[in-house]
Amino acid sequence: MNRLRDPRWSLILAFLAVIGGVPAVQLAIEAVRDDRFRVFDIVSQVPSAPNLRAYEHGLEEANWAARASRPWMQFAQFEWLRDGGSKAIIGQDGWYFYTPGLNYLLTRPSPTLRSGTTNDPLPAILDFRDQLAQRGIRLILMPAPNKESVYPDRLTPRSASLRAVMAPRTREVLDRLRAAGVEVIDLFELFARARAEDNPEAETPLYLAQDTHWSPAGVTLAAREAARRLLELGWVRQGQVRYDERPAPIQRLGDVLRMLQVPTISQHIAPEAVPTLQIIRSDSGEPYTDAAEAEILVLGDSFMRIYQQDEPGSAGFVAHLARELRQPLMALVNDGGGSTLVRRELRARPAFLRNKSVVLWEFVERDIGLGVQGWSLEPLPPELPAPAP
Repeated sequence: MNRLRDPRWSLILAFLAVIGGVPAVQLAIEAVRDDRFRVFDIVSQVPSAPNLRAYEHGLEEANWAARASRPWMQFAQFEWLRDGGSKAIIGQDGWYFYTPGLNYLLTRPSPTLRSGTTNDPLPAILDFRDQLAQRGIRLILMPAPNKESVYPDRLTPRSASLRAVMAPRTREVLDRLRAAGVEVIDLFELFARARAEDNPEAETPLYLAQDTHWSPAGVTLAAREAARRLLELGWVRQGQVRYDERPAPIQRLGDVLRMLQVPTISQHIAPEAVPTLQIIRSDSGEPYTDAAEAEILVLGDSFMRIYQQDEPGSAGFVAHLARELRQPLMALVNDGGGSTLVRRELRARPAFLRNKSVVLWEFVERDIGLGVQGWSLEPLPPELPAPAP
C-alpha cells in the first residue's frame, strides 16, 4: 500500500489509464454504433507501406479523442504560435496569406508534371491564341498577381520595406509572351504603381486582408485598365448600354481562414467588411447580367467569380469591365482551373464562342508554375453553324 501511495505510481497508473482508456472507449463507441472495429482492419489487407499508412490515417481520422481535441489544438497553434498549418500564413496586422502563393515566389517549379502536361505556359497559350485567330478571335491575357506579390510588406516585419515584388519566373514568362506577340494586361506594374502613389498612412487595399483575392478597389482598377487596353488596341468599341454603381457592402470571412476548416478559428475572427459596388443598368436598375450574344468572352478562375457570382453578385471584374465598355460580356469561370480546366470546359460549350471577337483570359499568377493539370494543349470546341436567319 505504501508503494501505491508513491506519486510515481500515481503517474504510472494515470498514464496507463490514458493509453488504455482511449482505445477502450473507441471500441465501445464502435460497438454501440454497430460499426466494424477499425483496429482489426490491418489483418484484412496485404501488409505494405501504402496500406499501413492508410491504416494509420484511418485510425487517426476515426478516433473520438483526436476529433474532439484536434480543433482546439489547431486553434491554440494558430492563436498562440501563429502557425496556420500547411495552407495559411499569418501575416501582420490581421493579414493572412495562402502558402502556395508564397511557395511560388520562393521556389522554382519542376519543368514537367504528369504525362502530356508541362508547367511552361507558353506552348499552351500560343496554341490557344493561334486556334482563336483561325476563327477571327483575338486573345488578350490578364494574369492576376498573387496577393504575396503585391503585399510582401504585410507578410513579416523583415519585409516591411518591400512594396511589391515579382517572381523571376513571372517576369520571364511575361517577357516571353510579349516577345511572341501575345497581348498582356500587366496588372503587376499597375498595382505596384498604385501602391507607390497611394498614401501609406491611409492606403486603400487592393486585396482583402483575410482572402487570396482582390478587393473592390483592385477589381475596379483592373477593369479600368483592361477596358483602356482593349479600346486602345481598337479591338472593341464602346457600346451604348449605360451602367451605374450601387453600394452593396458585405461581410466576408476570407477563404484563407475557411481553408483551415477549423470552426474554433473562424468563430473567433470577425468577417472582413468589404465595400463592394454592384453594377446595375441605368435604364432599369436591374443588376448586370451576361449576354450570350456579347462580342467579348472572359475566361478565368475565382478572381472572376468573387463578387460576381458570390455575394453580392454583379459586383465583380466582369460587371465592372462591362460598365467601362458600356456593353454586356460573357464569362466562363472555373475555380482554381484558370490554366487548363477552364479551356477544357470551353471545349464542352461551343456556343460560348459564337459571335465572339475577343477572349480575355485571366489566371492567377501562381498557376504559371503550379496550375491544376499543368498547361496542356486543349482543342477549341467544334465551330457551330451560323443560326438560321
